[in-house]
Amino acid sequence: MSGAELVAAVGRGDAEEVRRLLEGGAVPDTVAEDGLPVLCRAIDAYEADVAEALVEAGADQDRELPDGTTPLMRAVDGGSPAMVAAVLGTDPSSRLSPEQRDELLDRARRRYAEGAEVVLGGRAGSAEAVERVTVMDDGYHRVAELRLGGAVVRAGHGAIVTDLEWAFRILPPVAQLAARAVATGDPEHVDWSAAAWALYQRRSREAWSEVAALHTSPVALERRFALDVLGLHVVVPWASWRNTYEKETVDLLLSWAVHGEEDSGVLGELLYVLSLTGRPDTSEVGLRHARHQDPRVREQTAGHLVVGLDGTVALPGPEARSLLLELARDEDGAVRVAAAGPLGSVCPGDAEATAAVLALLEDPEPEVRAGVLDTIGASYVRCPDVDDALFSLTGSEDFTTRLSAVCGLVLREDSRAAEAVARLGAVPPGHEDDHRLHAIWRWEWSRDRP
Repeated sequence: MSGAELVAAVGRGDAEEVRRLLEGGAVPDTVAEDGLPVLCRAIDAYEADVAEALVEAGADQDRELPDGTTPLMRAVDGGSPAMVAAVLGTDPSSRLSPEQRDELLDRARRRYAEGAEVVLGGRAGSAEAVERVTVMDDGYHRVAELRLGGAVVRAGHGAIVTDLEWAFRILPPVAQLAARAVATGDPEHVDWSAAAWALYQRRSREAWSEVAALHTSPVALERRFALDVLGLHVVVPWASWRNTYEKETVDLLLSWAVHGEEDSGVLGELLYVLSLTGRPDTSEVGLRHARHQDPRVREQTAGHLVVGLDGTVALPGPEARSLLLELARDEDGAVRVAAAGPLGSVCPGDAEATAAVLALLEDPEPEVRAGVLDTIGASYVRCPDVDDALFSLTGSEDFTTRLSAVCGLVLREDSRAAEAVARLGAVPPGHEDDHRLHAIWRWEWSRDRP
């Protein structure tokens, strides 16, 4: 197997080809024309998938390079937490000596304290203006990427410190991790998400209580950070067999929402997280905030105006019904879309709710019509007038409209489902992985089984 092929594949960032070559016998520590192992080329190009493939195949991330560093140190300097995770490898505490772990963590802390611009200046040796762009470091979180004179550094050193601390079982104070997150001012930043995940993984009552206490902080960003950590106990309680404090978290979130949150952005997110808890009755929250001045909050209240009862959905009272109908006429399109699902779930036998859903399906804004149709089309709740409206939409010239309408009839097991499916027509490119299409295919498969 030619080393040149591996060098070329790494240079292209072709992770699939790199894995194929490695499986075919290519040497993971192949040295490129610059005298450095190809792992360094992947690190410098921020190709985390390629670096991960090389490390998994046996590339030595701890080998000493001509400048006295190692590929792992090089990854730390680069400021990408995704890259450090790829190069760090499994069980680094066993592989690295205490001295090596201390050296690596000290290096990350220095880079974080210096700031990415200082690190970049040291790399570039230039006084030119720094170009700053926002990039996705992995599939979920963003980070600033700084460019200068051909050199590149990402500003994710805070996340790298946090990740290394956790990997080496070092537990900094909760306040320190919170400060590290809030310093970014961005809940989507890698430093923020790393701190939240590290705190979620800590299972002591003390850590959970300190995070929970932040929900009364006078600083809105600290309250939002507390919410993100607490939300993980709701969204991913299965991530550990240990105590997740799920019940305590849900109780706290409900109390927080009922008693109010002065920051609209935090409140909207709080109501969203609360909707994921599975709590059957959060109508007190919906009743309190349905007329909030911020549409981001109103949008999240609709689902809190219905309650789950023995597998069915119902309105808790006339006030909730009135508010839900108001939301269906809200000036904000996203709020109207949010009202469609709860209204659709209670429309059987309710003429006003049915009329509201039908009106939303004919909303003057195309984005609202599409959102409402997607929501109603994903529901199993049968309502004759709404079902008729869906069937009429299967004749639309727009494929996406037909797809949502057909999916809705299939899920409802409507007697016209087969005719609706026949109206769908050829599937345009790009829809192959659409969940609605898969629902239709599953229906066809089950229908055609002998």
